[in-house]
Amino acid sequence: MDSLPLENKDLLPKTNENISKETNGQAILGEESSRATYREPPDGGFRAYMIILGSFLTNGLVFGIINSYSVIYIVLQKKLEAENVSNAGSRAALVGALTMGTTFLLSPVSGVLTSLMGLRCTAVLGGAIAVVGLLISSFIVDYVDGLCFTYGVMYGVGASLAYTPSLAILGHYFKKYLGLVNGIVTIGSSIFTVAMPPLMEYMIENYGLPGLFRVLAVLTVGVSLCGLLFKPISVVVTEKPIREQGFGAIINTIFDGRIWRNRSYKLWALSMPIALFGYFVPYVHIKKFIDSNFKNVHENLPLQCIAVTSGIGRLFFGFLADKKGVNRIMLQQISFFIIGTLTMILPFVRSFPLLVCVSLAMGIFDGAFIALIGPIAIQFCGSAYAAQSIGCMLGLAALPLSMGPPLAALIYKETQSYTLPFMLAGISPIVGATLMFSTRFQSLRRTSEF
Repeated sequence: MDSLPLENKDLLPKTNENISKETNGQAILGEESSRATYREPPDGGFRAYMIILGSFLTNGLVFGIINSYSVIYIVLQKKLEAENVSNAGSRAALVGALTMGTTFLLSPVSGVLTSLMGLRCTAVLGGAIAVVGLLISSFIVDYVDGLCFTYGVMYGVGASLAYTPSLAILGHYFKKYLGLVNGIVTIGSSIFTVAMPPLMEYMIENYGLPGLFRVLAVLTVGVSLCGLLFKPISVVVTEKPIREQGFGAIINTIFDGRIWRNRSYKLWALSMPIALFGYFVPYVHIKKFIDSNFKNVHENLPLQCIAVTSGIGRLFFGFLADKKGVNRIMLQQISFFIIGTLTMILPFVRSFPLLVCVSLAMGIFDGAFIALIGPIAIQFCGSAYAAQSIGCMLGLAALPLSMGPPLAALIYKETQSYTLPFMLAGISPIVGATLMFSTRFQSLRRTSEF
């Protein structure tokens, strides 16, 4: 594979000339850097390993619940259909889609809150908001519009505030093994996605949706407890804290226009929302698809297979992305092409073992897509702008990510078939991956200009 630059140091040449130090993704300029004291990440030790455990559990609890929404979706849809509610499927799908969309949409805000409140406070606050959202949801299970706010928005807000610190804290404790540690931590969501569906089904069968939401609220208390571990290693900087610089400085931190001057990043970031339009559709609808097409099978197995191999994919492709000569964009394009193709194949699968095989393959390349987001953002914008570049991209992807599952449910209602919904869901990653070729053309253009 042709290699791209491992990291773009020329995002802002005039600014970067003054950068003498950088810590955890925040550049410190000019003479301010000479008045800062630093401690190198220990790359080990009891506290560092507890940080891994806390981040692992946070990722697992947050995304294990989000990725297993298909279990709740079927129950809500049946409730709405029993009440003769129009568009029952799309309204039920909207609840889960809002959760994922809100989590992504608030990524830039979550990043700046860590500067205002600190990593620990932000993570604990996020866990608390998520717990409250789940508890309120347990009392309003008959009101789907209310669940759109309590489960869709409130839990999404809490998840976003907890998720960002769980990744940011790793840079305080690890440097040499940061890539491997990120891979280990993000596997948490895969493992919990395997374990959650059976637990959620058991709770629904024995205690109903109210009991399920209350159990999930108790488990989510663990997110706040894990947040208490996220104490950064001391980094003393004498520059004025962002919270004292005024509202304008906060807005500039969230919407840092400087990253958009990098054309390669801009082309990549604008391609990702298109690629992600259909990404969440299989997670929400695959259980309903199995109910409609297969009898006497393990309904949760395909989703669990996606989760297991996604974890393997995150480790493998995260490790591969650090190798010299590897084109990260091309790896992500390949993953999207394959995810899109397999999603389009799903409605034509009539053998359950074959469906399991397709799910295993989808999981591997799902892990590839997730593992490559950070390395690609750093490659284009440099580590000093990683938080802003990742946050802005995820924010852009929030709306299309939220629209995909409800639209798929609406189409299913009209056609009574998942052929068209899954076909459209598969086309979007392929189109997004194709648009990413523009970053390659931009790279060649920049090379020819020198």
